[in-house]
Amino acid sequence: MDAHFTEPLTLADVAQVAGYSPFHFAREFSRAFGTSPIAYLATRRVERAKDLLRAANLTVTEVCHAVGFTSLGTFSARFTAMVGVTPTAYRTEHVRRGGPPPVPGCFALAWGQPQPRPTTSPEGDDGAGTPAGTTARSEKHSDTVRP
Repeated sequence: MDAHFTEPLTLADVAQVAGYSPFHFAREFSRAFGTSPIAYLATRRVERAKDLLRAANLTVTEVCHAVGFTSLGTFSARFTAMVGVTPTAYRTEHVRRGGPPPVPGCFALAWGQPQPRPTTSPEGDDGAGTPAGTTARSEKHSDTVRP
């Protein structure tokens, strides 16, 4: 759940990954963590939203969607219930206190996305038809040093 909290997760999905029925998973999760899986997920999303509201130049709606909520109303209600102020008031208070300058929203959104891992083919080339240990002709004259 922690690694995928920004994705649309259901209790059935998470329980299936764990190998339990949804009801058994919910009972065991609550016993282990002291809260329901849905409340835990909402808490993780609100924690991340607080970070984004303090540090990124994103609208409240963009933050809502970036952390995995699909409804701005639900996001605002959960945020207000957990934090005690609306998302907008939270951001305004942080700015008033002189927090760090906001990170551009496009960077904040890209940074939170998983990046593809480089792959190599089993034949020993780099996957682009260039044998391992060599570079394509256009790369030979590049100023960039490659390992």
